[in-house]
Amino acid sequence: MNVVGPKIRQLRQEKDWTQEALAARCNILDWDISRGTLAKIESQLRRVTDQEVVVFAKALRVDIEQIYRQPKPARQT
Repeated sequence: MNVVGPKIRQLRQEKDWTQEALAARCNILDWDISRGTLAKIESQLRRVTDQEVVVFAKALRVDIEQIYRQPKPARQT
């Protein structure tokens, strides 16, 4: 199952990058990925391999742990 797609989208948007820009960075790292495939990953419609997570981490310049880290739920008062 793809649990990292939304986090990849969040990290990409925090950097103010388009899907095209992130796909291009992945292509530079020898992963031939299109913007459409990236959109499917971010929407959790396509599975992501461990190797692809490594490329995303390098392209986004983050630790792999950041991609897997889930946001803490908001505290209710």
